[in-house]
Amino acid sequence: MLENVVIPRPSDLEKLKEEFKKGGAKKLHILSDFERTLTYAFVGGERVPSLISVLRSSSEYLGDDYVQKAQALSEKYHPIEIDSKIPVEEKKKAMEEWWLSHFDLLIKTGLNKKHLKMVAESGKMKLREGIGDLFDLLKKHEIPLVIMSASGLGGDVISMFLEKEDKLSSNIYIISNSFLWDEQGNAIGVKKPIINSLNKDETVVRDFPLIYEKVKGRRNVLLLGDNLEDVEMIKGFDYDNLIKIGFLNEAVNENLEPYKKTYDILILNDSSVEYIQTLLKEML
Repeated sequence: MLENVVIPRPSDLEKLKEEFKKGGAKKLHILSDFERTLTYAFVGGERVPSLISVLRSSSEYLGDDYVQKAQALSEKYHPIEIDSKIPVEEKKKAMEEWWLSHFDLLIKTGLNKKHLKMVAESGKMKLREGIGDLFDLLKKHEIPLVIMSASGLGGDVISMFLEKEDKLSSNIYIISNSFLWDEQGNAIGVKKPIINSLNKDETVVRDFPLIYEKVKGRRNVLLLGDNLEDVEMIKGFDYDNLIKIGFLNEAVNENLEPYKKTYDILILNDSSVEYIQTLLKEML
């Protein structure tokens, strides 16, 4: 376990842990990205970074034309997404282009709610080892888990996926993209603002009143993400203490230093969440 865990500033982390212990479960909530954070980035040696990647990996869902065009978009934009040397604003602009282009493609090629169900039940996406126990621990202590996701298939498919895994409980709240559907279940638009992988600093939990009410008094926050920009999910929330855990799943050598500067704890090489569960138990 520990060979894939990096703690850049051990003494600072120990101080934070003490503050979390003082507050206990009632002062704590988890703010997490979903894909590549709670789920594995690679399954069976194949890169499966997102639910949308499942859709674009096979013509059984929306046909060959969709697959070819979606793959072309991914090949164009994903290298930009993971390159920490590209300026943030330039990356943000590219991600906005990617998400808008892809949503337009999904609608034009006939995305239907049935496709979301097929993807959620495909078995090609996998929760990280230990997530089940982690979720059970959060549920036991009634600790809210707020999932903020830029999913290209929206929050509905995340709910479907967690339900399939029997892990969708009342302490889990999802902030994500949402499609507009017609009476036949066909996607006809996307609600704005659109969340992409790099603009979560513009998506404020306070703007979701029902969720904000659940966490506003829980000012010790454990944040989980896989992009450098995921730490911006906390923007607009008046926290007391924050522990940031980053999953560095690929290109480890190239990205280790910026991740060490940004996160308090790193989980390397697409590993399990066992360390996080141990950390939580220490602080509750």
